[in-house]
Amino acid sequence: MKTENNANVQISDDYRYESGQKNSKKQKNNGRGPVKNNGKFSAKNGQKNYRNTAKPAAKNSDKIVKIADKTAKPVKNYSKKGKKSKLKIIPLGGLEQIGMNITAFEYGESIVVVDCGLSFPEDDMLGIDLVIPDVTYLKENISKVKGFVITHGHEDHIGALPYILKEINVPIYATKLTIGLIDNKLKEHNLLRTTKRKEVRFGQVINLGEFSVEFIKTNHSIQDASALAIYSPAGIVVHTGDFKVDYTPVYGDAIDLQRFAEIGRKGVLAVMCDSTNAERPGFTMSERTVGRVFDNIFNEHKNTRIIIATFASNVDRVQQIINSAYKYGRKVAVEGRSMVNVIGTASELGYLKIPDKTLIEIDEVKNYPDDKVVLITTGSQGESMAALSRMAASIHRKITIKPGDTIIFSSNPIPGNEKAVSKVINELSMKGADVIFQDAHVSGHACQEEIKLIYSLVHPKYAIPVHGEYRHLKAHAQIVESLGISKDNIFILSSGDVLEMDDSGAQVTGKVPVGTILVDGLGVGDVGNIVLRDRQHLAEDGIIIVVMTLEHHSNVVLAGPDIVSRGFVYVRESEDLMGDAQIVVEDALDACLDRHITDWGKIKSEVKDALGDFVWKRTKRRPMILPIIMEA
Repeated sequence: MKTENNANVQISDDYRYESGQKNSKKQKNNGRGPVKNNGKFSAKNGQKNYRNTAKPAAKNSDKIVKIADKTAKPVKNYSKKGKKSKLKIIPLGGLEQIGMNITAFEYGESIVVVDCGLSFPEDDMLGIDLVIPDVTYLKENISKVKGFVITHGHEDHIGALPYILKEINVPIYATKLTIGLIDNKLKEHNLLRTTKRKEVRFGQVINLGEFSVEFIKTNHSIQDASALAIYSPAGIVVHTGDFKVDYTPVYGDAIDLQRFAEIGRKGVLAVMCDSTNAERPGFTMSERTVGRVFDNIFNEHKNTRIIIATFASNVDRVQQIINSAYKYGRKVAVEGRSMVNVIGTASELGYLKIPDKTLIEIDEVKNYPDDKVVLITTGSQGESMAALSRMAASIHRKITIKPGDTIIFSSNPIPGNEKAVSKVINELSMKGADVIFQDAHVSGHACQEEIKLIYSLVHPKYAIPVHGEYRHLKAHAQIVESLGISKDNIFILSSGDVLEMDDSGAQVTGKVPVGTILVDGLGVGDVGNIVLRDRQHLAEDGIIIVVMTLEHHSNVVLAGPDIVSRGFVYVRESEDLMGDAQIVVEDALDACLDRHITDWGKIKSEVKDALGDFVWKRTKRRPMILPIIMEA
């Protein structure tokens, strides 16, 4: 993996970020980020492991700040008189939905893009594989775009990168595991050599045009998740990314609450905070609690094969499954392409500790007794082609569900997937498996009290709920209002809104073009609303094709008309209906020829209308009718 990392950069001695010392009140600077301070510069994040301070470059000083961008200059602290523009926050996706997170921050001639995710198709998007955001606005302002800054490695935050980078090829900044997962995607799309990826550590600050962005340690259901402190001449915006407060994480350190507090002392202009669990009171349980549940389940089911379905990206969950399997003397096999890829990357980078001779190939499972094996698989959301769904439907080539198997769903259904998950559970239960789907999962998102904690530490002037459906954003707004933030300073945005703000005020001033691009196979954007409508029409009522051959000059019927039906009726059981339909078509064609109509387009229209009326009267259906005239 060729990533640029830890490049030595000398930071100008005219600028510093305050770190909340005794004199912070004097230097608060109304949330405008970097301030002059006697030639000192620091970028602390308050954690011992991530402390990253620097002094100005001087003759007798060999200490310099290590950041991920060689060329960026530090952000200047503009005075009020000198400011000519406001900070623009432009969500291009991710609002009023779960997924497809992407937000542009614009100041002057600089744009920084936070995350670039995809979403999965709705039920009515027939044949569609993925949905990615429309980034027309970024393409129109490509000269301003300085880079993608990624909070963590989930699909709804990185999944669209391989498609967007083909049009907007700018550097990507992310933490170690996130870069590793992005590299897997770029390799699949042959973009590894042409894309700059820059690995960033927690506490580092990267300078991108008019912006400086600091990565802050958080906890989530994937490791290396970050919040961002985005410094601009207009003020500081804190973007939490997806987060929870976990004081006892499985891997690494707890969320860096001290750094949030330090930034809060500087004066924060706005907070953009995760809303996914804003309707849930209290705190989210620690990931470690799931490990205890696994231990209990393994202990209670010592004599059965155990199959566990979870999210491929939840490395901490996989680690706890491996720990329990090792404790109870079981081998671990992994099934599902995405699961294999993530576990391989996490293990290679040191985020997953697998004891020697614990992991086996899926082909080796048959060589071990059932009570000595654990399978970790994809399919916890009932996806039709995922490994567990194929096992439930008896179409998996290597694993067959047996009576007595213990199957654990270590996840909660994402809204909209409940029916698919229920179907898989029923199919597994009918095969005699013991299905466990309670108490084996905790969320990776903050509940109400954790959201309150972040706002209490940061004390922003404005609140911008993000990452959630409208009801989640609304619940988030109510939480913020209960903390004393004015309703006028809470903005529930829609994708495409342009929110302009500085310390003197904030308002939505317009909209930019946004939407969705549909990915079907190798085609990106070639399927639109018209194609989807045709697919829905075909799915609902089927198609009737009318084929006839006419002589070019005389319009004499040389063959046909013949009628072919697909998805409308079973022809062998509806011979009377199809025979009558053929008579209707012949009559319509004869009528056209009798009236000396030579325009083939008009002939097709007449045949289509006549057949459509007949079919509706006989069946109350409206299949797609496609007349085809062949020339002889």
